[in-house]
Amino acid sequence: MPLLSILIVSSSFVPGFTNPNDVVVASAVVNDSNSTNNVVDEKATIVAAAAELYNELDLGSKGVSIEAIEYAYTGYTNLKRRGVVKNENILTVVDFSQSSRKKRLYIIDMNTKKLLVNTYVAHGKNTGVDMATQFSNTHESLQSSLGFYVTKGTYFGKHGLSLRLSGQEEGWNSNAEQRAVVVHGANYIGEHRKGAAYMGRSFGCPAVPEEYKEKVINLIKDGSVMFIYHPSAKYLNTSKLLSI
Repeated sequence: MPLLSILIVSSSFVPGFTNPNDVVVASAVVNDSNSTNNVVDEKATIVAAAAELYNELDLGSKGVSIEAIEYAYTGYTNLKRRGVVKNENILTVVDFSQSSRKKRLYIIDMNTKKLLVNTYVAHGKNTGVDMATQFSNTHESLQSSLGFYVTKGTYFGKHGLSLRLSGQEEGWNSNAEQRAVVVHGANYIGEHRKGAAYMGRSFGCPAVPEEYKEKVINLIKDGSVMFIYHPSAKYLNTSKLLSI
């Protein structure tokens, strides 16, 4: 609810008002109206900026929906406002509304307005076969988690170079670090499996083709935003980062 500024003025100084509370109410209504207009204006600005980005990069031809980009832009804006984004130049969108056989990971340079990478990305084993349908924030669920992440630092683990992710949404991906949900390379996904019924699946990590691992990780590491999207009504209706 917007904050309302309260102006208290004696009724004797305000012609036409018989009760000081009338002045308070009048001021509150005006300020509430201004706050509403500001929200509407900001939403319109975000929608326009997302549409410009979508059209300029011809993202429609690459399979991603305008809705996914609008949601991504909204959350990206809110996370910047929170001050948790160290690398504002990069926005990564993972579109799990698409088949796993599609190149559904998009790394966008928000400064130069260029699509830097468009490649395959795996979903969790228990999230679905070809299409992602089930999501979880629970340990050992082997499912992907929806929502916004901020990337952290790199490390070398069983998959070699890997990238830690910090889930920014309570109940949706807040257990990502405890679950070891990270970006890493995998041989079970990539161009060589394009003709298969589905790509290989992870234990919940957004794994990328082995040959893209270093490029992807080095582009998005250290404080950029990643958004894992799916048109799940429950998520879209409850995510605080999708509200202005």
